[in-house]
Parts: sequence; C-alpha cells; structure tokens
Amino acid sequence: MDIHDFLEYLNQGKVVEGGSEIHQMMHKVSQEALKLTSELNGQYHTPEEIRELFSLLIDKNVDNTFAMFPPFYTDCGKNITVGKNVFINSGCRFQDQGGITIGDGVLIGHNVVLATLNHDINPKNRSTMHPAPIVIGKNVWIGANATVLPGVTIGNGSIIAAGAVVTKDVPANVIVGGVPAKIIKNIETD
Repeated sequence: MDIHDFLEYLNQGKVVEGGSEIHQMMHKVSQEALKLTSELNGQYHTPEEIRELFSLLIDKNVDNTFAMFPPFYTDCGKNITVGKNVFINSGCRFQDQGGITIGDGVLIGHNVVLATLNHDINPKNRSTMHPAPIVIGKNVWIGANATVLPGVTIGNGSIIAAGAVVTKDVPANVIVGGVPAKIIKNIETD
C-alpha cells in the first residue's frame, strides 16, 4: 500500500480495524511525521524554512503567505490542506488521518487540537478507528486551547472561542464557545 492508497481509503471514511494493513500503514506514516516534526520543533527556523519543512510534512507546497510558530505536532501530516494567509500559533496538535482542510485567511490560536479520528465505542473493538474530516472555512479564527472533533465543518468567518470543544458543524459568521460549543453571537458583516 502506498501513501495515495492510504489517503484514498481514509478519505472515504472507511473503518480502520486495529492490526489491519491500513492500521500498520498508519503507524508507518506516523514515523515520518514524528521525524519531520522533531526537525521542525528542535531548533530555530526562519519563516522560509518553516514553510519548507511544513510542505514536506504535508507533502504539498504551502503558499508563501503561510506562517507558523512551532512547536507543531501531528501523527500523520499527509492529509492536511492549507490555504493562503493561514497562521498557526505554537503548540497546535493536528490528528489529520481523516483529513483537515484549512481555508484562506484562517488564524489558529495556541494549543488548538484538530482531531479527525474516533475510536470505536465498543470496548471489544476499541482499537478500531473511524476517520472523519474537519473542514475550516475562510477567515475563521480558532481561539487558544480549542478542540475541534471529527466530522466538523466550520463556516466562513466564524470564531471559535478559546477553550471551546466543537462537536458539531458551525454555520458561517457566528461566534461559538463552551463545552460543547454553542452559538453565542452572530457576526455582523458588511
């Protein structure tokens, strides 16, 4: 199985059974991600070097408007897509096996967690995983220490308050906060 077959399987939302070939591939891919994130996080890098390392990590070129403050952590990396003018602050953790799409102009605060895998709820099958994508629209701001769970889409222009746990889709141009996150306010746009 190559990386393209692996990503195609995950992006179809198919179950990953513990110990299966796809599960073993998941562990193999994670080793490369761990190596690259260690390099990214292990010493100072210029913004250009950060873009280069992040491009290697996600296996796609990021735009020269992309910026990040390490450290950054992921256990896959290959299923992340990033738009233009994106900023990721320090301490973020992306579990991207299910797919993470980040739109143009997104700001991601300190220590944000984006998780795209759930373990099976049946204790006998707990090592089985269920991937589901996270899609973040344009000009979204995710506050520090927020967590976004598998299968969530965040609409354009919305704000996720610091510390929120987002368990369901967020419409465009709203502020959500709390655990679980609920709509706090509509954002007036011109």
